[in-house]
Amino acid sequence: MAHIDYYFSTLSPYAYLAGNRLEEIAAKHGKTVNYKPLDLPALFLRTGGQLPKDRHPNRMSYRAQELPRQAKKAGLTLNMKPAFWPMNAAPSCYAIIAASRDGNGDMGKFIHALGRCIWAEDKDVSQDEVVRACLVEAGFDASVADKDMLSSAETYAANLEDAMNAGAFGAPFYVTDDDQRFWGQDRLDDLDAYLSGDL
Repeated sequence: MAHIDYYFSTLSPYAYLAGNRLEEIAAKHGKTVNYKPLDLPALFLRTGGQLPKDRHPNRMSYRAQELPRQAKKAGLTLNMKPAFWPMNAAPSCYAIIAASRDGNGDMGKFIHALGRCIWAEDKDVSQDEVVRACLVEAGFDASVADKDMLSSAETYAANLEDAMNAGAFGAPFYVTDDDQRFWGQDRLDDLDAYLSGDL
């Protein structure tokens, strides 16, 4: 089945602001989604980007305006200074990989719940109890978080290399199976239009 590769991290506010729109677009066009969470700071540094703390004040000032605008457009609550951010994203990303393998819940709902924990609820998604609660909310068994952790860690590292090879440099980043690339949740309408044959 035709697919969309989705490169992202739970650390990304823009991935949170995407909500469940990717899943809606994929379903509309009969596509599957390959969820590929990755080490976003490493992707930035390997592709010429900078971590937020190292960016020029002009860039950070724009970010401070743009994120609330995007949150308002999406109808989502957004805390610009989450209590625990940036936390270690690996545990939540490992759980996403394990849940994707498990397949017994709603992946979009799970990922969005993790984002909501960070960006709206001041929770720490590096903590097991937070991840488990999100799994259960999305219809998974909480024990999924403990499954095949070594394999999930290997996949997490491999996803970074896949992203590099696919031309990704930020998150969220969407790649169709015919190598059309879309960066940012604000390009989801373009992805939809492309899959409709309008772009």
